[in-house]
Amino acid sequence: MKAIRGVLLTCDSAVKQILLTLNERDNFIIEDLDDYHVVIKADEEYRVRRELEVELEKNTYSLE
Repeated sequence: MKAIRGVLLTCDSAVKQILLTLNERDNFIIEDLDDYHVVIKADEEYRVRRELEVELEKNTYSLE
């Protein structure tokens, strides 16, 4: 078995659900640890954070 470099993400349960949904499209989660922690592939970290920002912006209320 080959070792995979990972990054530990700490988040609330709502953000974790978004991550799980994104993971269905592009498999980047190595291990789902508990309600607040997930390990993702290190080389996918920047892309995942960028996609997460886009999803969170969609759910943000704006006065404009």
